[in-house]
Amino acid sequence: MRQAQTGVTPPVTRPEASKPGTVMTRSHLSDATLSSLPTAARIPAYDRGKVTSGIVHLGVGAFHRAHQAAYVDECLAAGETGWGIIGVSLRSPDTRDALAPQDGLYTLAIRSSGEEELRVIGSIGSMLVAPENPEAVLAALADPGTRIVTLTITEKAYLRAAGGRLDAAHPDIVHDLANPGAPRTAHGFIAEALARRRAAGTQPFTVLCCDNLPANGATLHRLMIEFAGLRDAGLAQAAEAGLTRHVTDEVAFPSSMVDRIVPATTDADRTRIAAELGVEDAWPVMTEPFRQWVIEDNFPGGRPAWEQFGVTMVGDVGPFEDMKLRLLNGAHSAIAYLGLLCGHATVDRAFADPAIRQFVDALWAEAIPTLPEDAGLDTAAYTAELAERFSNTALAHRTAQIANDGSQKLPQRIIASAIECLEAGTEMVHLTLVVAAWIAACAARGKTLPEGHFTDPLDTQLTALLSQQLPANETVTAVFDLAGFAGDHAERQTLIQLVAVHLVHLRRDGTTLAFAALGIDGERRSADEDPKR
Repeated sequence: MRQAQTGVTPPVTRPEASKPGTVMTRSHLSDATLSSLPTAARIPAYDRGKVTSGIVHLGVGAFHRAHQAAYVDECLAAGETGWGIIGVSLRSPDTRDALAPQDGLYTLAIRSSGEEELRVIGSIGSMLVAPENPEAVLAALADPGTRIVTLTITEKAYLRAAGGRLDAAHPDIVHDLANPGAPRTAHGFIAEALARRRAAGTQPFTVLCCDNLPANGATLHRLMIEFAGLRDAGLAQAAEAGLTRHVTDEVAFPSSMVDRIVPATTDADRTRIAAELGVEDAWPVMTEPFRQWVIEDNFPGGRPAWEQFGVTMVGDVGPFEDMKLRLLNGAHSAIAYLGLLCGHATVDRAFADPAIRQFVDALWAEAIPTLPEDAGLDTAAYTAELAERFSNTALAHRTAQIANDGSQKLPQRIIASAIECLEAGTEMVHLTLVVAAWIAACAARGKTLPEGHFTDPLDTQLTALLSQQLPANETVTAVFDLAGFAGDHAERQTLIQLVAVHLVHLRRDGTTLAFAALGIDGERRSADEDPKR
């Protein structure tokens, strides 16, 4: 039996609420208070009590709530009531604690430089916290009503070793192999749930990765095959094995590409939205008007009619994914690290810096030739749209937020493009400066940047390495070894040397010399904010 969402039907008409900013009794956003919201705020246009859960989502962060959950909300409003979401937090109870008193409701604030639209999303019917009750999560995953499992767990949570394979020595992987009934990782939960469904004769769910991994569906499929192989090898009873073949042959892992800028929510955001709605929302989500979702159409157990609401269903998501990773995400990383080194706290302020803007244009010029020419990609229109998005002053997307997890993000955002440029014999000096800027920004923490201003899974090793203040070439070589950049590629040493030259410039005179070496005038730039704030 599928788990039903709780809630009441919002009435067709609502009484006029007080004007935004009027002092009101601050009850919480909930099913009971939906009818009191201002008419300007969109509310779920369906009976939440009639919705049943068809999707389990792992990693209920702000991005999921601004992206997939919003698309599903539209499907539910169109009458597809079998696709409600059970949200699962794999680590922290914070999101559950914020949303549970609100019946899973939250406000999506869609912000442009000139206006803001408020929309209440109702597609998340219940939330589970895996460390508190892993069995409840497994039960939801194994339920026959669950037909799709989606993931936004960030790149680092896929627990890949430096070469891209599963990190079989990771403590959480070791734990999950020894304790299949009480897993900690997404790998462990998916494997155990698939094993239970297989034993019960239940069709496997489709696994839809929505993180910024290269060929994310194929990548997760490969990691799950590796995990299942380790699990099968450890079983005492051969009759219980066979999960590896099942995952390999019978479970669908379509790839997808997601795109929407979602800055962190601030206390000022909460205060402003409470004033607008007249009720408190513990965790609203900020986002931009733009959104994109491209999905390989491979769902044996069925799926919502996402294409009716702007999702692009395709046979091959690869070209779209590469364009997004290399042009949007690559530029975002460049803006983040160069912005931090220049003293810019947000993307719009960094992008307004003439030197950084000129750099990003040149970065795009290097990356665009690495994209397939026969895929029908309109890179000129895409980069023009990106420039408009990066200039959105309403988002206040912090450079420190984007800077997190560089060792996990740079391989697909920057290194892949640089390697293709090397192989083609084309210029890549702007691409290699992004890597040097990441290293310099990591080294600046606790000095010109606050300690812990952004984080990385390799922070312990990076801090120890960078504290030695080795010559630039030795530093870059050690960082490449630590992060696994470029693997055993034949041109790896050339890449290291180019990054090292940039690092020398950054160490000697900051971004001014690094920009000047590229023919960019960085002297006109002035920091708009103290980077320590």
